[in-house]
Amino acid sequence: MGKIITIVGNSGVGKTTLAHALCQAGSFASGTEQHIERPFQALTATDPTRYAFTNQVDYLLLRAEQERALREGPSYGVIDGGLDLDYHGFSRLFHHRGYLNDAEYALCGRLYNSLRDLLGPIDLILHLTAPLSVVATRYAQRGRPLEIAQRDDLIMMEQYIADWMAGETSTPVIDIDATADAFCDPAHIAMLLAEIDAALA
Repeated sequence: MGKIITIVGNSGVGKTTLAHALCQAGSFASGTEQHIERPFQALTATDPTRYAFTNQVDYLLLRAEQERALREGPSYGVIDGGLDLDYHGFSRLFHHRGYLNDAEYALCGRLYNSLRDLLGPIDLILHLTAPLSVVATRYAQRGRPLEIAQRDDLIMMEQYIADWMAGETSTPVIDIDATADAFCDPAHIAMLLAEIDAALA
C-alpha cells in the first residue's frame, strides 16, 4: 500500500515545482490540480457565484480519487495541494468571498469530512512557507490561464492555512522554507528525501 504525501502552502509558493522535483528525484507517483482539465474550472472563473459550489465538489471528489489510486500503488504518492487544502483553504476562501453561500459551504464540509473519514489520514504533509512578497511575485509570474483565487486573496489564504496547520494533529508535518528559489535544487531535495524517509519509516 502506498503512502500519501501532500504538499501544501499558499497559491504560488512553489507546490507544483516541489512536486515535480520530488518525482524527478525519486520513485514517486503524483496527483496534480488539473486546472485546465476540470469541467467547471473555466466556468467558475467567469461566474464564480454560479459555479463555485459545483467546482469545489468536483475538486474534493478528484482529490479523494487521487488518494485512493495512489494508496493502491507500491510507492510514495505526492499530491500537489490535495483534499485538505482544497477544503481548509479554497472552500473557506470562496465562502468568505461570497462564491459559496452558508449552505453550500456546510455541504462542502460534510463531503470533506466524510471523504477524509473514509480515506483515513494522509501520511505526511510538506508545508511550504515564504514571505507574502515572495509568494505574490511568484503568483504573478506563473501565468496560469485559469485563476479563481486572485492575488488579493493571498493574505487570507495564508491565514486559513495557518489556522489549519495549528490544529493539525493526525498527520506529521515537515515545514519547508521556500523563500529562496533554490529550495528545490538537488542538494535541498536530497536532504528533504532523507527527512521524508525518516518521517515515514
